[in-house]
Amino acid sequence: MTDRIVLDFNDYLDRVRGCWLGKSIGGTLGGIHEGKEYVLGLDFYDPVPTEQEPNDDLDIQVVWLRMLEETGLPPRLATLGEWWLKCLTSWPPNEYGFCTRNLNRGLRPPISGCFENYYVDEMGSPIRSEIWACLAPGDPGLAAWLAWHDSMLDHSGGEGMHGEMFWAAVESAAFVERDVHKLLRIGLNMIPVHSQISRAVREAIWCHGNGLAWAEARERIRRAFVFGAGAPGLRSGNGPRACHAAVNHGFTVMGWLYGKGFGDSLCKAVNCGFDTDCTGATLGALLGILGGADAIPARWLEPVGQRVILHHFTQLEGAPETINDLTERTAKLARQTPAALPADFVFGEKTELPADLESLLVRNDRALLARDRDIHSAVEDRNNLAVTFHYGGEPVLHPGLARTVGVSLEFDGSSVKGEIELQAPKGWSVEPTGALFDQQRFILRAAEVPNRNTLTVTARAAGKETRAEFAILGPGEAKGYPAGTNVPRCRKCYAWEGACACDRRPVKKKEA
Repeated sequence: MTDRIVLDFNDYLDRVRGCWLGKSIGGTLGGIHEGKEYVLGLDFYDPVPTEQEPNDDLDIQVVWLRMLEETGLPPRLATLGEWWLKCLTSWPPNEYGFCTRNLNRGLRPPISGCFENYYVDEMGSPIRSEIWACLAPGDPGLAAWLAWHDSMLDHSGGEGMHGEMFWAAVESAAFVERDVHKLLRIGLNMIPVHSQISRAVREAIWCHGNGLAWAEARERIRRAFVFGAGAPGLRSGNGPRACHAAVNHGFTVMGWLYGKGFGDSLCKAVNCGFDTDCTGATLGALLGILGGADAIPARWLEPVGQRVILHHFTQLEGAPETINDLTERTAKLARQTPAALPADFVFGEKTELPADLESLLVRNDRALLARDRDIHSAVEDRNNLAVTFHYGGEPVLHPGLARTVGVSLEFDGSSVKGEIELQAPKGWSVEPTGALFDQQRFILRAAEVPNRNTLTVTARAAGKETRAEFAILGPGEAKGYPAGTNVPRCRKCYAWEGACACDRRPVKKKEA
């Protein structure tokens, strides 16, 4: 036996193919029913499709695949932001629109993911977990750490962040572990016990373990974990917000626990209602990893086919055109993981697992390190020297008020000390105040603060020098945004108003 996981590459490849096929099937099954508050009665697609339904659940991960093919592992926060602005700005819903709004104001992740963003507790990042699981198979802690970076774009500190870390860990462990309760325990170990997602998942487990019927369990979770009023354009009145992460995680786990086989499990998750494309897509991907592509029934595969069909909101060149292409390109990247990052797995000709496998899978050191990061900050990473600007709260300076900020440095992922200079706009004062923990601290003051401003950090450490620019807003640019209100949309194509997609909108075929 070994103290490191060795994965049979051909078996891994089959499970990745199963992952992407399951993602496509579940998203297509649930897509047309998204937002319905009531219990559904599906036992198959309704209506039966002729191809995969385009969905952000898959699209954004395909963008990350292309990004990593060009920039390599690990993902850099600043690079994720750059690719979002290049490829994803037309996506308007909820957290996506506010991520774009913040990035356009110069705010980088993590602060881009939480400032003036009412939607940090929604499903936009939990549905992007599979790429990280497939790049770190059998290493749940690493998968959760990778997923954390992604979630910082639009869900910093929220339940969406916890959800992406949870599913990335579960799906990663599913490459080498089959027991549902062990897998859930591994995922829960990566997120805070007090989080709403942890509580919703534990409630689903409790309901199933104590013999509650599916319908009774669904009602308990609905009553306990629905938050917020309707979001304009998606919900109406005072009903549940369809995309809240906690309740939908409970529904996904319900489908897994109560289902009997691939199709029944998907239908039991989707039949709970609410964010049905996300619950179906996530569970479909997980079941695809567990059983591999060959275990997916042909009747579920045939209607969606093998094409990868991106939404017209997504602007991406060089995207994979088929599931097989997506699978092979994902696997090619995964081969690079053990060399690029400390990992608990390698590929070989035959799978070999440590004697104490569960203890290895449940390790959460990396997840804890990610969760401890300051989300009220922005990160620029160049030449392996990462500069983090700590706002100490909101990224706003008010005229006449002193504001203490900080700068910290990391080289190859480890904290380092170095020389740090902070330059502010003309007329502002910058007073160094010494160090606190790993930060060099400064006091900022300004009599007048325009709407958008740039602070420049020059850092020298580990034999390298880098310059990084960070945005800080004036009160005129940070007037707040009403809760539950979305960013403006184009009235014709429904894209974010600042990135209209009318010229890319597919023309509907006329009925014969």
